[in-house]
Amino acid sequence: METFSEIAEFARQHFNAVHDEKFVLGLEIPTGRAGRHQSVFLAEIKDDNDRRYLHLETTVGPLGQHDPLKVLRINLMLRVGYLAVGDLESVPFLKLCENISYRYLGQELLLETVRQLAELGDEMEQTLTHGGDWF
Repeated sequence: METFSEIAEFARQHFNAVHDEKFVLGLEIPTGRAGRHQSVFLAEIKDDNDRRYLHLETTVGPLGQHDPLKVLRINLMLRVGYLAVGDLESVPFLKLCENISYRYLGQELLLETVRQLAELGDEMEQTLTHGGDWF
C-alpha cells in the first residue's frame, strides 16, 4: 500500500468506518469483550524529508486524574505503541498511538496493528475509567 486512499479502502473492507475524510479515517473495532469496542483513527503524516507515515491513535481516557510521571513510566513498558496527550473539546486525554512508515506497511501489518491498538486501548480505557466504554 503506497497511498492513504489505498490504506483507507483496505481498512473499510475489514472494519466499520465511522468517520471518513480525505486523510483521516475513523474505525470502530470490536474488542471481543462482551460487546465492547474501541475507535481507532488512521491519518497520514509526513516527516521533514516528505516521507509518509500512517499514524494510528485511539483515545483511552482523560489525563486529568492521572499522574503524568506514572503515565510516562507506563509508556516506557509498552510493547505496542506509545502514549501521548491530545485534546478533545479543550480537555487533555491520553491517546495510545503508533506510526508506521509506508515503506514497511503491508496488509497484514495494518490489520495486526489496528487490532492490537484497539485491544490494548480498550484494556487501558477500562482500567482508567473503571470499566467505562467511552471510546
